[in-house]
Amino acid sequence: MVHEKKIVEEVSGWLRVYDDGSVDRTWTGPPQVSFMAEPVMPHEKFIDGVAVKDVDTDSGVRVRIYLPEKESTDSETLPIILHFHGGGFCISEASWFMYYDVYTRLARTTRSIVVSVYLRRAPEHRLPAACEDSYNALLWLHALAKGNLHEPWLNAHADFTRVFLIGDSTGGNLVHQVAARAENEELSPLRLAGGILVQPGFLHATRSKSELEQPQSPFLTLDMLDKFLNFALPLGSTKDHPITCPMGDAAPPIGSLKMPPMMLCVAETDLIIDTEMEYYEAMKKAGKDVELLFSAGVGHGFYMNKIAMDLDPLTATRAQEMTAAITEFIRRH
Repeated sequence: MVHEKKIVEEVSGWLRVYDDGSVDRTWTGPPQVSFMAEPVMPHEKFIDGVAVKDVDTDSGVRVRIYLPEKESTDSETLPIILHFHGGGFCISEASWFMYYDVYTRLARTTRSIVVSVYLRRAPEHRLPAACEDSYNALLWLHALAKGNLHEPWLNAHADFTRVFLIGDSTGGNLVHQVAARAENEELSPLRLAGGILVQPGFLHATRSKSELEQPQSPFLTLDMLDKFLNFALPLGSTKDHPITCPMGDAAPPIGSLKMPPMMLCVAETDLIIDTEMEYYEAMKKAGKDVELLFSAGVGHGFYMNKIAMDLDPLTATRAQEMTAAITEFIRRH
């Protein structure tokens, strides 16, 4: 007798978990937005000024590299942006169109080489798996910088003394984790020049005021917050865990951490802006070098919403402002 597997948990159209433990991440929400979760194939020829390839690294993680085409005004070598994708630690992939669209644009604009990490995802791989993947990608860059390994695009074109971490949503959590860990390691000749947290997934176990009052969207719902983190956090943990609440009592005091210069990007109507701002205030109070970019009138993940970018002038303007601010942050560091 054939057993027909049954869904035991479903999350906002993004993910289904079956009774046999298998996971389906096919988008089942409005079909008009499904293209944003479709993979884009790598292309080692330059298209719109950027070439893209996937690399299986010696550290066990897979990365996608975005190399901007050389311009006459470029320095001999270019900064590296090491990217950690969001998705509540449960969905998203470095190859998705929404990331391809953002990070080809960022590579062109910032004149940087973007290295985006394919992270292990929950529920198959609970935290700290994504933290380890993120840090191992940094160690791979360190091995390249020392000459112990070779990757043609990076060894020919990258400035390993200007490595920036960037992460969106829960990828922003990974920026904090990797930055805090890296500052205690000897990474020379690689230098961690800065971190950029874009609407990081910082939360408390109890609802914040913004979670209760701000609008939900396909990019972030309360259902996603609760279920994804229930799948992702170590068994028995709550959202007060240090990975999701680095400004909380369970986390190492922020004042005790060595951190590179940081930039925090928040959006006015983001569900979790209150806890993002709590992190910012904790960093400021601890005397850390942190700056804030506030995007008025937009919500979580606005810069990845291609439909809104094309149809809504405000969303397009805010995305351009954010790209310009990130470009300036990288230029100054």
